[in-house]
Formats: sequence, C-alpha cells, structure tokens
Amino acid sequence: MADVGGGFGFGTGTGIGVGPYAELTFDSEGDVDRASQGAVSRMEATDVLVFAHGWNSDRSTATRLYDRFFAPFPALVGPGVRLGYVGVVWPSMRFSDEPIPDFEVAGALAEPGHGCALDPLTRRALGEFWPGRRAELDRLAELLAEQPESAAAFIEFGALVRELVGLDAVHTVHAVAAPAVPAIFAEDVLEVCRALSLALARAGAAATGTGIGTGTEGPGLTVGGGLRGLWGGAKELLRQAAYYKMKKRAGVVGERGLGPVLAELAAGRPAMRFHLIGHSFGARVVSFSLRAVPDGARYVRSVTLLQGAFSHYAFADRLPHDKGRGGALRGLHRKVDGPVVACHSPHDSALKVFYPLASRMAGDSAGLLGFDERWGAIGHDGVRAVPGAPRLSLDAALREGVPTAGCVSVDAGSVVRRGGAPSGAHSDICHEELARVVVSAGRMGR
Repeated sequence: MADVGGGFGFGTGTGIGVGPYAELTFDSEGDVDRASQGAVSRMEATDVLVFAHGWNSDRSTATRLYDRFFAPFPALVGPGVRLGYVGVVWPSMRFSDEPIPDFEVAGALAEPGHGCALDPLTRRALGEFWPGRRAELDRLAELLAEQPESAAAFIEFGALVRELVGLDAVHTVHAVAAPAVPAIFAEDVLEVCRALSLALARAGAAATGTGIGTGTEGPGLTVGGGLRGLWGGAKELLRQAAYYKMKKRAGVVGERGLGPVLAELAAGRPAMRFHLIGHSFGARVVSFSLRAVPDGARYVRSVTLLQGAFSHYAFADRLPHDKGRGGALRGLHRKVDGPVVACHSPHDSALKVFYPLASRMAGDSAGLLGFDERWGAIGHDGVRAVPGAPRLSLDAALREGVPTAGCVSVDAGSVVRRGGAPSGAHSDICHEELARVVVSAGRMGR
C-alpha cells in the first residue's frame, strides 16, 4: 500500500472542517486500504462527494485541498440532503515550483535561485515516485544543477529520462496502463528541449502578461544562451516524464481501484448517491472509475471534472480524425444518472501548452510545437465530438443550472485564472462557484 492512511471524522484531528469525512486510500496498482473503505461504508449520508486530487506532493496537500474545496457545501445543499465527504488519496507528486494560488504554507515552495536545478523537496518527491532509481535521479539532478553546454550531456539526460518512462520496455499490461509513448520521449532530445524551452517561455509570458523574448520570463524560462539556455526545457522533460507515469497510474487507480470500490459500497448501501469530483489527473481517476459501473446501475449521480488532464475526445463515440475509433471513455457518460460536467479554463497553461506536447504519439509528422486538436485536454476547452453536448459560461451554469444528463462543458475561466508559470491557473480551483456547479450537477440545491 502507499504510505498514506485513511481516516474518518469531523473537524479536529482530520484537517477537514466538514463532516462526516473519510479517505479512500489506494496504492499505485489500485489496491484499496480496506479500513478506509470501511469508514466510507459506515457514513450516514444521502449523498457522498468523492473528490480525487491531481498531482500533489503528499497527503497533507491533498487534505488541505479537500478542506478548502468542501467548505462551502453545507450552506449550498437543500434540507433533505445529508452530505458525506470522501477524499481519494492516491500516490502522485508535484514539482514544488508549481504554485497553488493562496494555498502554500511557509517553506512549501522551492527556494528562489534554484533555476533549472531540482530543489530538495522535488528531489525527495521524485525519489518516492520512482523508488529504486536513486542513481538515475541523482545524475539527472547533477546535470540540471551544472547545465553543461554540451550536446553529449543532453543526450545522456534524455537517455536517463527514457529509462524512467520505460520507453524500451515491452508493455504487456492492460491498455489503460500503457498507452503509446509520446514522441516527446522518443525524438531527438535537443529538438525536444528546444521545443519545451519555447513552451516554457510561452507559459511564462501568459502568466506574467509579458512577451516571449523580453527577458522577463523568469528563471529557466528564457530560450537564448546556446545549449545552456535549453536546460529549462530539459527540466520540463523530466516533469513530463513524471506526468506521463501519473497519467497511466490515474487510469489504473480509477478503473481497478475506485470503480470497484464504489460498486461494492453501492451494493451495501443502495440508497446512497455518489457525486464524483476530480481535479487534473484526479479527473482521469474518477472518469476511468465509470468503467466499473454495472450496466443499469444508477448510483453515480454526477461527475464534475475540474481542469481534467485527459483528452477532450475521451467520451466521443467516434474520433473526428479516425471515424473507426472512439475515445478511451466512449459512451461512459451514459452510466451516470446525471451529467458529466467538464469545467475548463483558457488560463490553464499546463493543459493549454504542455498537455498537447506530452500527448503526441511517436511519429507524429506535425512536429512538437504546432497545436493539433487531436491532443487537446478536456480541461482546456471542454468536451469535444459528443453531439448535443452544450457549452455554457460559468454565469449561465450558475444562473440556469446544468442539464440533468449527458456531457456538459462549463467555461470557468472567469474564476479559474490565477497562477504562475509553468502551470498557470491549473490548480486555481477552490472557489464557491465551482462548488455550486457540483451542487447543480448533483441536483442537491436548495
């Protein structure tokens, strides 16, 4: 099991100001801590909010996220609704130079001056994320700290990253755990680092309102300076390797872990209604859990995806660029007894700039930089290629409510808009307006 525990309680001792609250704890293979499952099964609630975090450095960060996001709900639901609150805890990580707006404690961010180097918090998190890879990670950290102006150093760096992602390994597990390896890990490492350095400059310019090349992008975000200027892109390549592994892991935890657990809970408590919420790769966790919903079951009453880090074509029956195939979650929105609401924001640099780069398949002839709609994220521009799926502004969704079934896209850019480079507003999700979207989707309002 992952080294994170489950709990049940209210307020003091849990770090959560609402209750009843429990945690569902999963390891990297999707195995659940049965004690945490038991805590959820004993909840006295009509409706249970099940929230899966995205990339986080530790359990305490996830707990603080849940505390902040759940806080408005008691005042929003109707008198006949008794809420229960569940935080899904699964092993992921966050580079500590990615700020969460209004959500950091003293010392939580990397100290200034690290530039391209790995700060101690990130280095420790990488070691926990890739156990048994200390030698490779130490060498990667050394190269990022030294930034040698040498093509051979970049080649070595790229080879080490490829080892971490298992590029040459034979994948024999289920497809959800082993999608095709993106070109970002297979192509010439100097070309990739140059493309990622330019992407970092774009993300920095978007976050600060400056232009690329003005010299104001911040440490590690400039592109000049010969080969030395590409080490910011090299660090981003390592970050993308972690995200690539998290993407696979999120699908496994959802399909093999959360999905079957919810089915068991529903069988034991048939009147209980579940409302799934996921942020970033946590949106992938809750969405892939729908694969385990039995035909005809109606216990999942709503799904709300906050800045979801997976394809905007995931729910499509047919892909626009390949009519013979559907999305990875094709048709699964029909297993929800209510809507699947995808909240998206144009201010999310992680999904606008970096997700398409990481998601390109090997051999894509379009190159690394030109945006291609095939690789867009659902948290960047909402649900695509699902006929009849409405697209609403946040104001309209709050004023009129969301539809009671099917896929719905809600542009949350009016509130999801703050955050620095490289991720932009990706983690700016603790807003009462988004809680109200969840209440509307679940038909729990006053």
